[in-house]
Amino acid sequence: MKTESQIQDGQPLWRPVPEDLVGSNISAFMARLTARHGVHFAGYAELHQWSIDHREAFWDEIWEFCGVIGDKGARILIDDHMPGAKFFPDAQLNFAENLLFHQGDGPAIYFNNEGVTAAPLSWNDLRAEVARFASVLRGWGVVPGDRVAAFMPNCPETVVAMLAATSLGAVFSSCSPDFGVRGVLDRFGQIEPKVLVACDGYRYAGKILPSHDKLAEIIGGLPSLEHVAVVPFIGQGPKDLPKAEDWKELLAAAPVAPLAFTRLPFAHPLYIMYSSGTTGVPKCIVHSAGGTLLQHMKEHKLHCGLKPGERLFYFSTCGWMMWNWLVSGLAVEATLALYDGSPFAPDERVLFDYADEIGINVFGTSAKFIDAVKKSGMKPRDTHDLSSIRLILSTGSPLVPESFDFVYEDIKRDAALCSISGGTDILACFVGGSPLLPVWRGEIQAKMLGMASEVWDENGKPVVGEKGELVCTKSFPSMPIGFWNDKDGAKYNAAYFERFPGTWCHGDFAEITSHGGFIIHGRSDATLNPGGVRIGTAEIYAQVEQLPEVQEALAIGQDWEGDARVVLFVVMKPGVALDDALQAKIRKRIREGASPRHVPAKIVAVADIPRTKSGKITELAVRDVVHGRAIKNAEALANPEALDLFKNLKELQS
Repeated sequence: MKTESQIQDGQPLWRPVPEDLVGSNISAFMARLTARHGVHFAGYAELHQWSIDHREAFWDEIWEFCGVIGDKGARILIDDHMPGAKFFPDAQLNFAENLLFHQGDGPAIYFNNEGVTAAPLSWNDLRAEVARFASVLRGWGVVPGDRVAAFMPNCPETVVAMLAATSLGAVFSSCSPDFGVRGVLDRFGQIEPKVLVACDGYRYAGKILPSHDKLAEIIGGLPSLEHVAVVPFIGQGPKDLPKAEDWKELLAAAPVAPLAFTRLPFAHPLYIMYSSGTTGVPKCIVHSAGGTLLQHMKEHKLHCGLKPGERLFYFSTCGWMMWNWLVSGLAVEATLALYDGSPFAPDERVLFDYADEIGINVFGTSAKFIDAVKKSGMKPRDTHDLSSIRLILSTGSPLVPESFDFVYEDIKRDAALCSISGGTDILACFVGGSPLLPVWRGEIQAKMLGMASEVWDENGKPVVGEKGELVCTKSFPSMPIGFWNDKDGAKYNAAYFERFPGTWCHGDFAEITSHGGFIIHGRSDATLNPGGVRIGTAEIYAQVEQLPEVQEALAIGQDWEGDARVVLFVVMKPGVALDDALQAKIRKRIREGASPRHVPAKIVAVADIPRTKSGKITELAVRDVVHGRAIKNAEALANPEALDLFKNLKELQS
């Protein structure tokens, strides 16, 4: 365990063990490059630089090393500019074929629903179920390019539906059943699905929540729908829903046919993902089969070091990109560990119980979950074995230094902790972990291979040790094909290339450290600007959320007397009041831990903070409410009623 003095003395929290690297995937990949290209690497930085300087050779080698199934074609990269670059323009492949090549009776998927683990689904059973549902879809007339949508929990049937749809070349899109009707229609209504796969209900925090009423409205609001398959997740089935048939009955009656895969171009649409929708109707982001497959196989095999049979877990719903990232683990023969429901039901032990029960090797979660476990007082190192876990991943929001301490002191001392950052926009990571590098407190380890990630100042100049915009200066395979119904590409260009033409500007406020790592300080559009100085909101949260009295916080800039002042909203721990003494304590912590510029002009206690369906707090929506502006799409929030707490606050009138 690292002490505070050791951390301050510049010691990393974790270092790779040399003997573990001998048989690692990334060592084998470097040996391959040495043999084939005559290049030698002193470490990860040199490997990364080679992947940027020789991108065609790098992505060609990724295809071969990862064993992509398909016809690669002769050309690797043409029209190399952003937007517009085309990777593997002559290739033909099928996404599902690459996820289902493995056969056998070993487990392909585990599933746990709030503490209850089902019998695992074997590789052979997974292939058989996919073949059956593909037969159903084929019988319904589904052809390449048709959309198949899912309103589903994170369960095996959702994976089966995705693989069956994509085996035919259909485009898959999903959201979780906690979405409201308007939120679903705002998404699926734009893409006009032919088929909907939906659950009859779901479980959350110990409650059974039927979906029939919502489904009736959703089906009625999607005139493009021709068929609905209802998974009896809570045992009720389709009842009298229009166009609906029972999932189990459909599969039982499906003609037995061998798995078949329609191979299509590398850039054929695979997934339609959605922006958060908190500032308007969600943007529909279209991702390619080849780009998604190649990026995910690279990240799973090289950055996570996954080996066949290892258990891969990431806490996610089907409305977050980490679900798509997780299921791609099948392509490297990993066993998926799915979970649905509250991560604290029946209690805060449940995910760690699951890890011990099935031997999870890669444990993925969010920064908010780690903080919540810390604040619960639980110390998993004392309550669980966790010997199987070798890698812990965190994303969704910046992982603060104190959470790094908690992981190494109270969860697992000998696991690599990798904070990762990318997004729905690229369905992958710009920065993340490397098995070759140490873990430094509060830092993301490195740039991802093949990703020319930099931080630029407002003049478009690269900076190190200064805060600026996270950018990517060279094209990469998982750039979106574009946005749905954006025929001239205007919205797509405006989203990523307007700030710095020809360079991807991701919208994160970031910093490169002296170790070559990264710190994400928050979203650029939520950056505070008091007195003209840019401040990342994550810098404030990193201080205030360490106080035991504070459950959660949200900061905005309020327009005030010709400038912007920092306003901090706090949710207090039960039984704690925000009095003058506590306000002084909060300000002192921020001043000493960040800077005087970060100290809020106003601190206001609220009962709740609005968040998206994937659990991210929504500074922009709160800022709009405080300034009396209309919220364009409150339905995109998990708890839209929380916005009312920020209206007409008397504390902000002076």
